[in-house]
Amino acid sequence: MGVAVDHRTFVIERELPGSVGHAFRFWSDHQLKRRWTSCHPDWHVIEDRLDFRVDGGERLLWRMPDGTEQAMLAHYLEILPFVRIVYAYTMRTNGSSISSSLVTVEFGARGPSTIMTFTEQAVFGRARDGDIRETGTGSGFDRLRDIMSAEQAQSDAVK
Repeated sequence: MGVAVDHRTFVIERELPGSVGHAFRFWSDHQLKRRWTSCHPDWHVIEDRLDFRVDGGERLLWRMPDGTEQAMLAHYLEILPFVRIVYAYTMRTNGSSISSSLVTVEFGARGPSTIMTFTEQAVFGRARDGDIRETGTGSGFDRLRDIMSAEQAQSDAVK
């Protein structure tokens, strides 16, 4: 028998301020994406690349204060602008895989807002890692919503 794994699927939905096009930019624009995905200010970024296109990818490598290296390696499978993004990614610690996932991000309009639905189908080496991922992903989407809200308030103040 092989090593036990934790398979799970989780869905996170957020209502985001602004249009679908605006919300989509926070996934497709490298600088905008890092505004809400950079969540460990004490981690040293070794490499940070985003090639947002079908068959492109994303590569993030960090060194934690204790010397541990973390990596996120993604491959974009499908991009329908303003509708859907599908990608596969793996997370590694010191070169060893801790998870592999298939993700679908869907965007839909609801009045002046965007409903973003994130579905992750994942396999984790330990159930604890899956719990951490699901919680951390939700926190990242809270940051995204807050950044978009602050940007919208600033834009409204200028008008």
